[in-house]
Amino acid sequence: VTAVAKANIMKYTDGLFYRVAREVAAEYEGRIAYEEVLVDNMCMQLVQKPELYDVLVMPNLYGDIVSDVAAGLVGGLGVAPGANIGDGIAIFEPTHGSAPKYKGQNKANPTALILSGVMMLRYLGEGEAADRLEKAVAAVIAEGKYVTYDMKPHRDDPTAVGTSEMADAIIAAMEK
Repeated sequence: VTAVAKANIMKYTDGLFYRVAREVAAEYEGRIAYEEVLVDNMCMQLVQKPELYDVLVMPNLYGDIVSDVAAGLVGGLGVAPGANIGDGIAIFEPTHGSAPKYKGQNKANPTALILSGVMMLRYLGEGEAADRLEKAVAAVIAEGKYVTYDMKPHRDDPTAVGTSEMADAIIAAMEK
């Protein structure tokens, strides 16, 4: 577990965050590894060596920024699922939010929303359904024929499909 903040500048607020994170980590001593990284360094580390990190915990402002950096590593906000998990409750949503600028345009990449559904299925103990849906998404993306403009090498690619067509291709892949 890596706690991320900017306690060298935000001494009181982020200092408190680190103190609380240390207290929680102490409760799991010997069961989890714990470290602290400054947020600006974390952005660089994620770009250079993302495989070194598993769980990142940070205040919301930093999380919003760092999650966008991480989304860029996997293809952008259009493919990054999101989850907010608490004690006995969870909310799943695409990292990009509702993308209101694309409302009614049949243009938004449905992958982030669908993969958020995959995460929800796993959370609910429906691993087999999650695997089936995830494999269908991966197959459609790998084929590259029925993907939205943001997944094409050039954003103005005339072979890009809309939200509905990509979703239909994923459904068809699940039916195979």
